[in-house]
Amino acid sequence: MQINPYLSFNGNCEEAFKFYEQSLGGKIESIMTHAGAPATYELPAGWESKVMHARLSVGGTIIMGSDAPPAYYKEPQGIDISLNLNDPQEADRIFSALAENGTVRMPIQKTFWASRFGMLVDRFGIPWMVNCE
Repeated sequence: MQINPYLSFNGNCEEAFKFYEQSLGGKIESIMTHAGAPATYELPAGWESKVMHARLSVGGTIIMGSDAPPAYYKEPQGIDISLNLNDPQEADRIFSALAENGTVRMPIQKTFWASRFGMLVDRFGIPWMVNCE
């Protein structure tokens, strides 16, 4: 069994996945839009170019996501994407990249359990924890 986070976005999934690919050093494996998909449901006007499904490979893990139609989008609550690294400098780099134009909830710093730990919500509304034991 494998558990993968599936992220919902408010119309900017493609932009977010390209940002994550660069910031996390991952690789986008696929981005499918609604254009050309069998129309089994009605889409809001202009929604054809929005992401129906995206897949990003990062360090042996997969992150998936899509754009939620406006009537169904909700900001993430009660969950964080936790990144666990071995290199404090890489933890600092990734934290800084994800925090750009986002909101830092706890600056990355030394804690009693880790050499580096920080929490943030990125510019796309996704909450992250960066941990380096």
